[in-house]
Amino acid sequence: MGHRQVEQAELFYEFSLEKHIPPDHLLRSIDRFVEFSELRRELAGFYSNIGRPSVDPELMIRMLLIGYCFGIRSERRLCEEVHLNLAYRWFCRLGLDGAVPDHSTFSKNRHGRFRESDLFRRLFETVLRRCIQERLTRHLHLPWRQTADTTGTLVNDGATMLYRASNRDCQSCAVKIRCCPTTPARKVPRSIHEGARDIARRIATSWQGRISRRLRKKVEMLFAHLKRILRLDRLRLRGPNGARDEFILAATAQNLRKLAKLIPMPSPTAA
Repeated sequence: MGHRQVEQAELFYEFSLEKHIPPDHLLRSIDRFVEFSELRRELAGFYSNIGRPSVDPELMIRMLLIGYCFGIRSERRLCEEVHLNLAYRWFCRLGLDGAVPDHSTFSKNRHGRFRESDLFRRLFETVLRRCIQERLTRHLHLPWRQTADTTGTLVNDGATMLYRASNRDCQSCAVKIRCCPTTPARKVPRSIHEGARDIARRIATSWQGRISRRLRKKVEMLFAHLKRILRLDRLRLRGPNGARDEFILAATAQNLRKLAKLIPMPSPTAA
């Protein structure tokens, strides 16, 4: 049975955070796509040239991204986690002895210069531009094709989809009374809305309907990820501005996670 020898503490240690972060860690992959040079220039006008140096805004943004990427909702707890976690310290460029800002610093800056400069929106747009550069986004145009059958024609007028009944179906049309008021009234077995339902059923089985259903499913999966993984099932910040800040930061974190997942890490080069 071994016995741990209690010896005098060493005076010097050789320790590198870079070596202790796994190559496949999420933050290491996300760090490639985080760029704050433009944001720093835009924030320069909101800081004074005199007085004590403020907390680095890049440090606060990196900490907020950690919180939204790993579902840490409390800023007080976020400061504790960054203080203890080596990977979080590496991502925030704090080293081993860097001081973590107080949790109250986030609320003061959020209600002040961050909202005045619309920083979170600019951060989201910066990450979105990177997604466009990596060709992860595309503009999808679904033109409705003209299809003629016994029930009518689907016509694309550029903005809305119109339905034109053919002459053959006009004799049995359920809304003929409205179209031709001079025609004597008669009972119809179908609902007056059945024509619109037929159109909806036909669209659902078309190629456009299948693509639309698949895209809607992706959007629903993103909201499910927000609720279950990022724990955004309940808003933490108050008011419309607080909700806006939370959703923008959550969307930014989702885009960064998507970049990290779809863009592989470069192979390490031999020294």
